[in-house]
Amino acid sequence: MSETPVASGKVREIYALDDERLLLVASDRISTFDVVLPTEIPDKGCVLTGLSGFWFARTRHIVPNHLLGLRADGRSTECKRLEMLPIECVVRGYITGSGWKDYLATGEVCGHRLPEGLVESEQLPQPIFTPATKAQTGHDENITRTQAAALVGEALFEEVERVSLELYAHASEHARARGIILADTKLEFGTDEVGRLVLADEAFTPDSSRFWPADEYEPGHPQPSFDKQFVRDYCESIGWDKTYPGPELPEHVVAGTRRRYVDAFEDLTGVAFDEYLADPRLVLP
Repeated sequence: MSETPVASGKVREIYALDDERLLLVASDRISTFDVVLPTEIPDKGCVLTGLSGFWFARTRHIVPNHLLGLRADGRSTECKRLEMLPIECVVRGYITGSGWKDYLATGEVCGHRLPEGLVESEQLPQPIFTPATKAQTGHDENITRTQAAALVGEALFEEVERVSLELYAHASEHARARGIILADTKLEFGTDEVGRLVLADEAFTPDSSRFWPADEYEPGHPQPSFDKQFVRDYCESIGWDKTYPGPELPEHVVAGTRRRYVDAFEDLTGVAFDEYLADPRLVLP
């Protein structure tokens, strides 16, 4: 089967299989502050692919997705071609990250007026949908619901918001039952040939979500996490200016990051990571 290169992203290589299908290959690259670092995290791409497959298979009752199949290497996904929406779909259940910075500055996040007196990492009264632009270079920027609706149309925006909140509720309930808090997540959608909304890219992985151990949760400060915050913290600790090229990661940061990713995979899926590598179909029901 011929595979024609289509695009190369921060993490994934994309190939065309034919007019209707793409092959997404998740590398072990890691980016932080929108810069791909020179050091890879072993098996990271397999964690992203396996977790995405797990969630795609378990959220089809909420929205269709692009998954057609997982390949035997554990890091390659055959998927349906879509017309991707020009917005990032972010759901926040807790106030952290850029949302926390926006709240401190304005009392709002993407047009949502939040209660006064919230502390960092506090759970919000209810999850909020906070769209962002898709930046080709540099950082994504938070935008309001009105701005997002102008980009995709009011009716489609309302569907995207409803589906995103429903997906977050489903995944956060599953995660919490396994001792993990899903603080926030970024989702991407496209439309198929008949205009139907379809979940795409990845879903509820340590690259696209903040996962916190529930037994260590304590609002009022940043939380320990199963995601790449460990790498962000290291990069900030050495005074890197967050411009290319990024710093090399020391072995203890590489090993610690890999362990966090694998722990998230095993806790969320209930599948031993080595068993997944031997047979990726184990994450599919």
